[in-house]
Amino acid sequence: MKLSKIMEQLGGSIEGNGEIEISAVAGLGEAGKGDISFLSNPKYAAQVATTKASAVIVPTDWDRPTKCALLRVENSDQIFTEAAELFYEAPPCPVVGVHPSAVVAASAQLSEGVSIGANCTVEGGVSIGSNTVISANCHIGYKTVIGEDCLFYPLSSTREFTEIGNRVTIHNGAVLGSDGFGYAVQKDGSRTKIPQIGKVVVEDDVEIGANVAIDRARFGKTRIGKGTKVDNLVQIAHNVVIGEHSVLCGQAGISGSSTIGSRCILAGQAGLAGHLTVGDGAIIGAQAGVMKDVPAKDFVIGSPAMPHLQAKKMIANMITLPKLKDKVRRLESQQRQ
Repeated sequence: MKLSKIMEQLGGSIEGNGEIEISAVAGLGEAGKGDISFLSNPKYAAQVATTKASAVIVPTDWDRPTKCALLRVENSDQIFTEAAELFYEAPPCPVVGVHPSAVVAASAQLSEGVSIGANCTVEGGVSIGSNTVISANCHIGYKTVIGEDCLFYPLSSTREFTEIGNRVTIHNGAVLGSDGFGYAVQKDGSRTKIPQIGKVVVEDDVEIGANVAIDRARFGKTRIGKGTKVDNLVQIAHNVVIGEHSVLCGQAGISGSSTIGSRCILAGQAGLAGHLTVGDGAIIGAQAGVMKDVPAKDFVIGSPAMPHLQAKKMIANMITLPKLKDKVRRLESQQRQ
């Protein structure tokens, strides 16, 4: 596809040869002839001059010399995403209906346009909305309710009584509705399992990454709010409530009965103790260990987590400790002399 054709479909303006052929998308570092790349983070600006890409998508105000053609746009990140879709070869559309190897209970209700893939199990009392795709080797537990236009990738497992809204995407290996981690300690120190009789509720437009674990409530509901996006390998414990349009990054872990507000961000490997409240719009930094409530719109980092400006001052002071230690030694040596 010619660069000029890409511009016609995506917008922007070309600087350089618009007749060059583009056959793929790639990052600045690994791109080669025939590739189109992009710049959205100024951190990588120097790579535009050295990239081997045939063309680069850049902001409209880009003012550095380059060897390749440029496509100037208002939002280079968004336009590159759209460019990638032009070269993406989508897999074949799922076949509507039930694969011969799938096991579907007679009491399950499948709406129009549902696709049930090979080796799936759909238990009794399940309801699946129209145009939902359950890919191969998925398990849908007893009396689970699934909305319309959902996509379950292979090997995801949804336990009994789970409620899932419309347009929800669940990636490979995710487990929804597994037992919460709850045990009663006996006098002899042994632990007896506490029944986990609640459920998981996932609202509309949620995306759940690969190998995510969302535990069912001890009683009541573990709830994932509308539009929330959950990255791979996240653990969400029993009775956790997450608001709307929040983002949970890879390997974050939330202990039981904590409440996360709307439009929050939990960065990678952030960990929250149980029974905490994180206010709307708060940001939890990477690897932060949250031991107490976080106010709305606050930004905390560190372990134990604290306001980021306070944590940065502490880190700066720690860096200067070796110099301070040497200074004290010199002063002590001078006193002895």
